[in-house]
Amino acid sequence: MKLQAVFWDYPKFLDKNYLSEFIQKKKDTDIYLWIMTRFLEYGRVIDTFHFFKANEISRNLQKLRLTDYSLKKWNRLIEVYSDSQRK
Repeated sequence: MKLQAVFWDYPKFLDKNYLSEFIQKKKDTDIYLWIMTRFLEYGRVIDTFHFFKANEISRNLQKLRLTDYSLKKWNRLIEVYSDSQRK
């Protein structure tokens, strides 16, 4: 897991267990959306899907402040991932 690329400036989030618990506690808050944004902008896809389900990302995608590149990338990933789950 490459959390250093996502949270280079927040060392406490480099612990996978701590981060998982923190995300669960902060569901439905702006902090949750901020963490998701960090993953979508800087994280690897495999790491992002470890912490967030595709439907969670899809549901929140338009609320997030993402670069055009990241928004396009994640729209496509959600489309592909959703299609592969239906087969």
